[in-house]
Amino acid sequence: MSYDKVTQAGKILIGTKQAVRALEDGSAKELVVAADADPKMTVAAVELAQKLGIPVLKVDSMKKLGKASGIKVGTSAVAIIR
Repeated sequence: MSYDKVTQAGKILIGTKQAVRALEDGSAKELVVAADADPKMTVAAVELAQKLGIPVLKVDSMKKLGKASGIKVGTSAVAIIR
């Protein structure tokens, strides 16, 4: 289900750093995080999203999240933009 949200989203930002920037500037409406990503990579984005009251969706695979995002490599996080 969450992969479908990423696939169907009008605009996304791929990667933890980009997701954090989107959260900070208020443009992110949801954060999607891969459960198999290194927690050190994703903890800042997840904590910021929770602090701001932005939903955090967990998916099982970085590889599948990357594919849903339209890239050929895995990604740890994706921000869905308003």
